[in-house]
Amino acid sequence: MDPDFDTPIDRAGSHSEKFDGRLQKFGRADVNPLWIADMDFAAPACVTDALAARLQHPVFGYTLYPESLYDAVIDWFARRHQWTIPREWIVLAPGVVPSLHAAVQAFTSIGEGVIVQPPIYPPFFSAVTANHRQLILNPLLEKDGHYRMDLDHLDNVARQGARLLLLCSPHNPVGRVWDQAELLELLRIARHHQMTIISDDIHCDIVYPGAKHTMLARLAEPADRIITAISPGKTFNIQGLGLSALIMPHAAQREVMAQAFGRLEAGNSNPFSISAFEAAYRGGESWLEALTAYLEATIDFVADDLRRHIPQIRLIRPQASYLLWLDCRDLGMDDRALRDFMINHCRLGLNPGDIYGCGGSGFMRMNIGTTRQRVREALISIRQALPPPA
Repeated sequence: MDPDFDTPIDRAGSHSEKFDGRLQKFGRADVNPLWIADMDFAAPACVTDALAARLQHPVFGYTLYPESLYDAVIDWFARRHQWTIPREWIVLAPGVVPSLHAAVQAFTSIGEGVIVQPPIYPPFFSAVTANHRQLILNPLLEKDGHYRMDLDHLDNVARQGARLLLLCSPHNPVGRVWDQAELLELLRIARHHQMTIISDDIHCDIVYPGAKHTMLARLAEPADRIITAISPGKTFNIQGLGLSALIMPHAAQREVMAQAFGRLEAGNSNPFSISAFEAAYRGGESWLEALTAYLEATIDFVADDLRRHIPQIRLIRPQASYLLWLDCRDLGMDDRALRDFMINHCRLGLNPGDIYGCGGSGFMRMNIGTTRQRVREALISIRQALPPPA
């Protein structure tokens, strides 16, 4: 059966952070929640079938990673991303954010510099500051709604002694898919300054026509120090199950990361996570194709509606993911007023742009991983809350 993305699923009362956390997050429980990056769609049938099959065995003890799981990762990235991953490069990990913290601990010392590229997903900042490293900013450049890396500035700030760069690829929240020329120059700079790059590629599977995601490690030379974080969580809406993987070409890096995870006591051998992870990569491809087409049509709808009815808000059209970066600066509100407007006048729960660091002020992030009707209602609520044009 074709997946049904239009029929709403009631998530209230399921301990969903997105729905049941509204009162705590926004101060009211009646907002339309289009914030935290999970989707309101049922996971692929291959995943739910695999979980149901695992449930038939009534013992849920410590679980080994089967070789078939590694094979599923290798097959998926060879087929979808033309990237050959040797088995020994794969290190299973308890989620991408814990992996960022572990990597900062593993590859830098207290006080050393770590580069991030704002506006960016907030845990990139905390992975640096919570571990008492020096946060070095390399802000993205934006012109007419197009974002690019400031590579000249990156080369300059890398001279400050940065040991590590945290790359978001595709980028959250601006939705850029970096092209090969950008990535090759990034590698050249990292090589020149002997930096390690942690590339967070968890949004790499939902990419729209006109863009092509390239795994940074595919372009790297053997001596380059590239670590890639991957997960089926965003792709197949199974974030709550937690499991991810790091692809690490160098044995010395794998050993250092193993020590970092050991210090954190970060176990991740959940039998349900393992079953879902493998099933998604093995059987979820047709579901993903249908999802991507649905999301692309939703983006088209949003772009058209804003253009016709709310020209004060400009869509930064994403090349990847189900997260929209909305330029609200023409509304003429500061960040506090903009947040209040969306929550209390529009009854919308969005992510305010200022939490993503410099370059985020005046923006909002909207999650369209939901029914198109819910997105339509969100846009109507903004339209009705705005004063009529003079």
